[in-house]
Amino acid sequence: MHKKQRWDIFCRVVDNFGDIGVCWRLARQLSHEYGLDIRLWVDDLESTQRLLPEVDTVLPVQKIDGIAIHHWQPEFRFDFVADVVIEAFACELPENYLQAMAETRPIWLNLEYLSAESWVEDYHLKPSPHPRLPLNKTFFFPGFTERTGGLLREKDLFATRNAFVQRQQLADNGAGASALQVSLFCYPFAPIRQLLSVMAQGPQPVHCRIPQTGILPAVCDFFEVTQLTVGQQISSGQLTVEILPFLSQDAYDRLLWSCDLNFVRGEDSWIRAIWAARPFIWQPYRQQEDTHLLKLQAFFDCHNQACEAAARDSMEQFHRAWVGGDLQAAHWQQLLQQLPALQAYAEQRTEDLARLPDLASKLVIFCENS
Repeated sequence: MHKKQRWDIFCRVVDNFGDIGVCWRLARQLSHEYGLDIRLWVDDLESTQRLLPEVDTVLPVQKIDGIAIHHWQPEFRFDFVADVVIEAFACELPENYLQAMAETRPIWLNLEYLSAESWVEDYHLKPSPHPRLPLNKTFFFPGFTERTGGLLREKDLFATRNAFVQRQQLADNGAGASALQVSLFCYPFAPIRQLLSVMAQGPQPVHCRIPQTGILPAVCDFFEVTQLTVGQQISSGQLTVEILPFLSQDAYDRLLWSCDLNFVRGEDSWIRAIWAARPFIWQPYRQQEDTHLLKLQAFFDCHNQACEAAARDSMEQFHRAWVGGDLQAAHWQQLLQQLPALQAYAEQRTEDLARLPDLASKLVIFCENS
């Protein structure tokens, strides 16, 4: 970059962690890898603090890891309009900021949610004139193909991941863990008790690590206890559950890299599960009229097209049962049988996607050429 551009990223926290998770990773990458001056405007500092313990929920402005985090409050105050303005997930910019943008005419991008649906390619980079002001907004769609905005991926991600996995293998002395290592991060409406039941009654030992989130009441119900605390382990049949603290993004990445199978949700953890190169079960955010099921099928069509039939069928059947709330023991047993093939395919698919440009680089290139 010939000059240090100023970028504003606006984020409203709707889904607790997914919105701010994506925005924080993007802000950090743009700052660290491209030397951009980033302001991140967030309306919910408490949720942000869960991901970034350094955040002070009282301060209106604070700088963390080189990024200025501003509390986006109803009475919005600012001292300048950035060169590039990112409206994350159609969060709607403050009216006074929009009025100021009409004077300076920055590059204005609407960063959309990730989807594998085919229509995304047609709408990526489409302009949208403002109905009242002399402004044009451009839709930027992350995605899994060259004709989309790509996926969030830091330049050093794979080197960091591979070094961690290698250290872990050396620590195990090649013996590996005797139990299947599973991580569980999902929405509270998932069939959690059914999942724990089929694991407990399954054909092999499972060590399931669960970060401290809103699903713990369902876990307590399964084990018939009133409370589970961080660090506690509890067992039933073949299943041992370990309660972890709520993890920072870097710690969560390491958890994904440590497990044989990862349950993820929403967007941020979904992307990180892909880059972990391990088999995963994705729970899309539930939407009206079952639109999330269309997103799930589109992901199957995009992601599993080269997977061998038996492995693909077991993965897709398990996904549908998990998302539909009708999980049976047979789904778990079939998935376990196909895990070696699914592991090999996960590694191949991750390599394929890594050949495509990442989201941050595509954003920077678009802004340089605009």
